[in-house]
Amino acid sequence: MQHFDDIYARAAKRKDGEAEIEALLSKPKLAEELAAIPDDRWLSCMTRCVFQAGFNWKVVDSMWPGFESAFQGFDLNYCTFLQDEDFDRLVCDKRIVRHGAKIQTVQKNAIFLDEFVAGFEGAGQAFAAWPAEDYVDLLDILKKRGARLGGNTGQYFLRFMGVDGFILSRDVVARLIAEGVVDKPPTAKKALAAVQEAFNIWQGQSSRSLTEISRVLALSIDG
Repeated sequence: MQHFDDIYARAAKRKDGEAEIEALLSKPKLAEELAAIPDDRWLSCMTRCVFQAGFNWKVVDSMWPGFESAFQGFDLNYCTFLQDEDFDRLVCDKRIVRHGAKIQTVQKNAIFLDEFVAGFEGAGQAFAAWPAEDYVDLLDILKKRGARLGGNTGQYFLRFMGVDGFILSRDVVARLIAEGVVDKPPTAKKALAAVQEAFNIWQGQSSRSLTEISRVLALSIDG
């Protein structure tokens, strides 16, 4: 496995210099910024990512004001206690994508968030407190306890909200394979643990966030 500086240099060569690389990097939100995000915004983003998965993102984006209205601004109390008649109404609501199984995830993920924040003042504080060096464990919780939040859906949700972490995109996985960290797209617990270890090493070498490291890995791949 190469030192992070060597991977960064490879990416910089591909993108015509370090200035170009830095312009393409984004940083995660600070803990206090995450903690200040209201619970309804976490549920809103979860839902948006669930509906975008396997669907046209632009269509979901264009309909999003309708989603916000249909789900009462994703108020957790409202969404947690949706009734059968609410689902009957929502599955016919032309303001949203009428996908019954995905509509039901709103209630399931509202319940998940309510349980996840136990001991914290809100979802933002709970996510902010999660250590980046155990990011794969957070992904595992989203997969097992959330609804349709496994794989890239959960990763994109966390990225969009500003939580520090990596996205196992095609290019990131290609770099991980090239570095001998994994030999195929990681899905098994052992492989994901190896990915986490590699990112932790690169973080120690660079003092950069997992978010930045993930992007540099993607930019280092030709094609």
